[in-house]
Amino acid sequence: MKTRLAILAIGIATCGYAQNPDSSRIYFNKAMEEKKAGRFLVASQFFTRSTQFDKKNTETYLQHGYTLLAMKKTDQAKENFTRAYELDPSGKTAIGELMNLYFNYRQFTNAIDFAQKCSDCDNSQRILGMSYYQQEDYANAEKYLVKALEKDPGDVEATYTMGRNYLDMEEYKKAVPYYNKAVKMDETKNVWMYELGLLYYNLGDYKNALTFFEDAASHGYNKTNDFIENMGYASLYSGQFDKGENLLLDIWKRKPGNKDILRDMSEILYQQKQYDRSLSYCQKLMEIDMKDGKALYQAGLCFQKKGEKDRGQQMCDKAIEMDPSLESLRRKKEMPGGGGL
Repeated sequence: MKTRLAILAIGIATCGYAQNPDSSRIYFNKAMEEKKAGRFLVASQFFTRSTQFDKKNTETYLQHGYTLLAMKKTDQAKENFTRAYELDPSGKTAIGELMNLYFNYRQFTNAIDFAQKCSDCDNSQRILGMSYYQQEDYANAEKYLVKALEKDPGDVEATYTMGRNYLDMEEYKKAVPYYNKAVKMDETKNVWMYELGLLYYNLGDYKNALTFFEDAASHGYNKTNDFIENMGYASLYSGQFDKGENLLLDIWKRKPGNKDILRDMSEILYQQKQYDRSLSYCQKLMEIDMKDGKALYQAGLCFQKKGEKDRGQQMCDKAIEMDPSLESLRRKKEMPGGGGL
């Protein structure tokens, strides 16, 4: 009798197992109908029922993952794509989705890992380039961003990232063309415009620097003190003296204890052969501190350039008495800021 009962129990269990794939398929088909109709919540519920009957159907996890993405439930979607990947480690679909999800989660090590498993996926080169950039591996970032841009030259984010990659590598000349292209493709990015202005500034192209500082400001960039200072200095170097002085004096009024602004203005204006303007800032520095030897020395240089050589020489000699370290400038024929006379 016990033997017959055992056989019966085994038969019932076998029958139940045999029904599981059929039940799973029924719920899977219902889920697909609901998904197609855009009823994602109901579809998700049916996909869950389907996996309860068959936990090894890769397609169910994939389709459930897509449904959850449509519902913006990315954590649950990742769980389903991960399960599909575990069931089929060679499946490109799950690998590609996990690559994208990890990248969007800013988990760049995992994004790189999955992108390397799917080198022929549509955007694997892009994700590798962008991820390596975020990890500050600039050489690899360059390698893969080149490939990504060959495939899609209109990818504005990849274009900007390539420019930024060169900027961080301090290869400014290489960065400029990518920045120029990026700001033309997306004229809303005021930060990119400002960064391009700084690139030009560091390359000594002050007119272009000023152009992009102004573009950034007109597109809503926050005009911080640093921003205004950079625009002011670019204006002076570009020959727009009134504009530059007004901008920098505005900053000095906010930070009246900052003598460096006045000293820089005096030196730049001297370099631009604006000797009277330079003298006015030497005077301001002397009013703040009558023992400011550098300011007196700078003033002496200005008078010499204006043709009053004796007066200027006397002032330089007096400045050296006040600050003996200035003697080395006279021997090297340099200004206090390090520029040649």
